[in-house]
Amino acid sequence: MARKSPGDSELWKRMVLRSMPLPAWLGPDAPEGDVVVSSRVRYARNLRGRRFPHHATEAELRAISSEIISCYAASGLALQVHKRLSGAESEYLIGCRLLSPEFPIRGPGRTLLLDEDRSIGVMVNEEDHLRIQALTSGWSPSAALRIADLVLGQGAARLAFAFSEPRGYLTASPYNAGAARRMSAMFHLIGLAHAKRTIPVLQALADQGLVARGLFGESSRAVGAFFQVSATGGSDALFVGACEYLLREERTARREVPRKALDEQARAAVRFAVEARQVTLADALRVLGWARWASAVGLNGFPDSYRTVDQWLAILEVRSSADEDATARQRAEFLRERLESAV
Repeated sequence: MARKSPGDSELWKRMVLRSMPLPAWLGPDAPEGDVVVSSRVRYARNLRGRRFPHHATEAELRAISSEIISCYAASGLALQVHKRLSGAESEYLIGCRLLSPEFPIRGPGRTLLLDEDRSIGVMVNEEDHLRIQALTSGWSPSAALRIADLVLGQGAARLAFAFSEPRGYLTASPYNAGAARRMSAMFHLIGLAHAKRTIPVLQALADQGLVARGLFGESSRAVGAFFQVSATGGSDALFVGACEYLLREERTARREVPRKALDEQARAAVRFAVEARQVTLADALRVLGWARWASAVGLNGFPDSYRTVDQWLAILEVRSSADEDATARQRAEFLRERLESAV
C-alpha cells in the first residue's frame, strides 16, 4: 500500500474535522461572550475499593471502565462511548476542551463519553476513575453546574464513590479531594494584557483562592491572553463575584484603547501570520487573540463574529506531530487562508 503524503494526511484531517459536530460552548448564544469564551464545571470521582488509575493494573482499568459504561447506559443519558479515536479526532476534542491533552485515550480501560450536543465530556480512567465536565457558552456557570450535577447524580445513583471523613471525596491528587469540584471560566483578557495589568488583577484573584491557567489546562501557558480562571474551594458566590470583577476590569481596559490603536495592533499581528512560512502554537494563539478582539469591535476585513475565531481555536493544530516543521507550516497556512483579507 502506498504511503500517504503530508498533503494527503492534511486533506484527510480536514475531512474528519468537517464531519465533527461543534461543541455546545461554541453556540451563538454566549452571554458576555466577547470576554468570557465558555464556562465549565468539572467533578472528579473514584470508585470505592478500587485503586487509582496510576496504580491499577490493565485488568482493573478495564473492569472500572466497564462498570462506568454500564452505569451510564442504564441511566438514560444518551452518552456515546469512544474507546479509540484517530489523531485528528483527538486533536479536535482537545481543541474543543472535551479531552485532556494528557489523557491516553488509546490506553487500556480508557474511555471518553460524550453527549450529542458535546456539552458533556466524561473521561474514564484519566487521573481519576471519573472526570465529569460540562461546558457551556460564554458566562453561564449556573447552566454548566446544572448539567454537571445531572451527570454526577446519575453516576452517584449506581456507583459507590470513595469517600472519607474528614477529607471528603478521595482523588488521586490530594489537592482535589473534598468536594472534588472545579468551577472555571475561559476568559479572553487581551485588554488587560495590552495595558500590562494582567498580573496585578490575577494576583487579586489568587488572594481569593482562584487559579489562572492557560487555554489547555494546567500545563499550558496563558498565551494570546486566554486564561482559564478556576476555583476548587470556597463558595459559588465567591467564584461568581471574582469572575464578574475580572469581567468589569477587562471591559474597562478595552474601553481605554483607541480604535485606531487596536486596528494597527491587530493588523500587524495578522501581517506577521500571513507573511510567515511557519508559525508556532504560541504565535498562532497571539494572532487569533488579536483577531478575536478585532472581530468583536467590527474592524473591516476580520470575521463578522468573534465566535468564528473561537471555532478556529477549536481546530487549530494544538500538538506537534512527529514533524514539528510540518505542523508549524500547517498553522501558517491555516492562518493565511482565514486572515489574508485583514492585511
